[in-house]
Amino acid sequence: SAAVILSDNIFTGDFKDSKKLAEKKRIAIANNIIKTSLSVSVGIATKEEIDSINIHNATLLSMKRAINNLYVKPNLVLVDGIHSPDIDIECRSIIKGDDKIKQISAASIVAKVTRDFEMNYIDTRYPMYCLKENKGYLTRQHKQAIASFGKTIYHRDSFFAQYE
Repeated sequence: SAAVILSDNIFTGDFKDSKKLAEKKRIAIANNIIKTSLSVSVGIATKEEIDSINIHNATLLSMKRAINNLYVKPNLVLVDGIHSPDIDIECRSIIKGDDKIKQISAASIVAKVTRDFEMNYIDTRYPMYCLKENKGYLTRQHKQAIASFGKTIYHRDSFFAQYE
């Protein structure tokens, strides 16, 4: 998850749901967001936390961490979706917020670029899983690699429990 407090002078004309942007454009926008925003932060939940508390609660935990790691503390937090993290700051959840609210779009873009860079790094260690292409989603190619080579230290046990 990512949290972003935009500066007033940032150009937001290209901001939208990160999945709707081409990769090069998304990276360029993320760099601009990081360089020009008042505060940018990323929060993560480990695979062990995801296995322990489930993906939904782990996502809320990573959101909380991203917000708490901001250098500038916001008065209001806008969150994409219907659920918001349990924090001491007022939160508003907005369905499809990454298409409607520039701050949410910015956080979505930073989070996706960060995750994609992580997948690219892991791909250098485990190229047989083609993570640079599938970004960790369970494509046919990824399933075949898991069947051939097993899970890596990065794969979540709870994800595979449903297939056993």
